[in-house]
Amino acid sequence: MGESLDLHPALTRLDLLADPVAHALKQWTGPVPVDAVEVAEIDPDLADTAAFCAHYGVTLEESVNCVVVAAKRGSEVTYAACMVAATTRADVNGLVRKHLGARKASFAPLAEVAAMSGMEYGGITPVGLPAGWPILVDAAAARLPSAVIGSGNRRSKLRLPGPALAALPGAEVLEGLGVPLG
Repeated sequence: MGESLDLHPALTRLDLLADPVAHALKQWTGPVPVDAVEVAEIDPDLADTAAFCAHYGVTLEESVNCVVVAAKRGSEVTYAACMVAATTRADVNGLVRKHLGARKASFAPLAEVAAMSGMEYGGITPVGLPAGWPILVDAAAARLPSAVIGSGNRRSKLRLPGPALAALPGAEVLEGLGVPLG
């Protein structure tokens, strides 16, 4: 283990956030106060989950990944963000596909997601995603006292209470979204 996260209220360090994330935090409403959202600067070379957790002492259970899915039905494509703990994988071909009413669901192309969201690959977060994208949150992630997620770029991470994920605009909590690895 290297160092611990040096956390600050996110609104005091907007310089660490991708523009859409900073904008969303400035507009924050809901049952969880924006003051509960914190940001920490990290080494961008350690942004990937396993390296990040090992270096900064964050458990895989507390690290919540954002996986963007492209769900297709005919010529219509719906993009959705799936929030699952790093100890699980999103049930893309089962629960996600059925929930979105799609014929086919797969991981969205990274370049497309980065271009549409204004965020960097490796830092995609549900905070500040384009309006209309459903945010599917695994029920276990929504119950976490503390969840560490992306900040829109690779040089920082956000930490917030799990219930804040469930309160994001367009969020829906799904039991069983995260399937244990293995």
